[in-house]
Amino acid sequence: MQSEFVERKQRESHTSSVTPDLASDKPVRNDLEDSRYHTGFLRRATQRLSQYGIETHGIAPVLAEDRLDTRWYQMFFVWFSANMNILTFSTGTAGPAYFSLGVNDSLIIIVIVDMVICLLPAFFAVFWAKAWYTSYVSFTSRYFGAIIPTVLNVFSMQGFLILNCIIGGQTLASLSSRLNDTLGIVIIGIITLVVTFCGYRIIHWYECVAWIPNVIAFITMLGVGYPQLRDNQSAPVSQATVAEVISFASILASSILSWCTMTPDYGVYHSPAASSARIFLYTYLAFFTASVTAHTLGAAFAAAAFNVPAWNEGFDDSSSVGGLLYSVLLPTGAFGKLLTALVALSIPSACAPTMYTFSTSLMAVAPWFATVPRWVYILISEGVLIPVAIVGAKKFYTTFVDILDIIGYWSSIFSAIILTEHILFRRASFSEHQYPITTWDSYTLLPSGIPAVVAFVCACGALVPFMSQAWYVGPVARHGSGDVGVFVGFVVGAIAYALARGFERLWYKKMSQSDA
Repeated sequence: MQSEFVERKQRESHTSSVTPDLASDKPVRNDLEDSRYHTGFLRRATQRLSQYGIETHGIAPVLAEDRLDTRWYQMFFVWFSANMNILTFSTGTAGPAYFSLGVNDSLIIIVIVDMVICLLPAFFAVFWAKAWYTSYVSFTSRYFGAIIPTVLNVFSMQGFLILNCIIGGQTLASLSSRLNDTLGIVIIGIITLVVTFCGYRIIHWYECVAWIPNVIAFITMLGVGYPQLRDNQSAPVSQATVAEVISFASILASSILSWCTMTPDYGVYHSPAASSARIFLYTYLAFFTASVTAHTLGAAFAAAAFNVPAWNEGFDDSSSVGGLLYSVLLPTGAFGKLLTALVALSIPSACAPTMYTFSTSLMAVAPWFATVPRWVYILISEGVLIPVAIVGAKKFYTTFVDILDIIGYWSSIFSAIILTEHILFRRASFSEHQYPITTWDSYTLLPSGIPAVVAFVCACGALVPFMSQAWYVGPVARHGSGDVGVFVGFVVGAIAYALARGFERLWYKKMSQSDA
């Protein structure tokens, strides 16, 4: 009689002031980072770091009495800074540089996609800020089912880190012939490590100021490059194909959807007293204003670069976004060099949240992963980041498009499953009844995870024919549809999960009635 057992366990969990252990339903103290989980050197090092103000909290939910920060405006700046930078700028350049789209076509696609897709990470920010969780995958799957999206998120976050560091390295290298991509990648990696290692509060403080040099640089680029941008408006371009339009839209959607797994981590210490509308509005405005600005600027300057020899030389045959930025700012002399350096050095505004989520995601892979302190995973990420970014810098756009598309495929399915669960099966409510904080890691109280796994597998299978990558083109994509895998995955994932989850609930209901 599973339903009666679950109800009894839920009553017990609501009356208890403690949180279940990671590996069982035995209660322990709420703080997952209790010293019993760390032994020897890890325990001593973690305690010492905590004394110096370094965050040592992991993936355990933060209780309401510990969520006292009322600086809700940080929910705007953390995502505005993370998107108002050269990485988002480079995503916009993919339209003209990789898909051969004209500037007008690129701008129309950018505005439409950004306006719609930015709704999703904004919703996820509300969802987890109100529900009090960082360990988000638990509420659609038990441990084993949650492993799939968690592992994928680990690789996705590391992929984004690699892209960020490549662009930062290229930007710094463009300043002088004495610099190269490798040195720039190392510098960006070290700055990211320092900011992320300090933890949540330092990241929020950093994000409140990191956007300033980027906004100044973009305004200066517009002022300096406006004559060339205006002349390029009338430049002849080839007719855009359906495949090019859809593929570019998929890249844009993928770059935004990837934030859905990150936004949960940056409101967990803020007071839940803010209204859902307020949190949503702050987050949506941050994503949309930053994304549409950087995307459109990237598309405009990349399209014009082919007709401006100095810009095209800096762009280096569409392989150096940092070189393009510097070549546009070059007429401003020393001020342009300063801005280019500041833009490059502010790239950790996107890297820091990504590395932070990498560490929390790795802790959520399995119970014993959570026994390792967060700062250890940050060091592991840094160790992988630098050498892989150095290699990936040799073929930037191929690396860039492949990573973004793969992230987009699974992120769209994940988003569809979470939205379906919340709207259809949690009654679109953020209440404690729908998301009890004390059951976040309880094997017996969470959904089985079978519907989520079934939906994920079905969606992955359905999107394969629609994929269009350098290493694989599906049969549907070969006929000129472009890469619509992201959109197919979302639709199939939502439908498959609704059917599988509904069947599971009916099955448990019948089993309960037969036992009675």
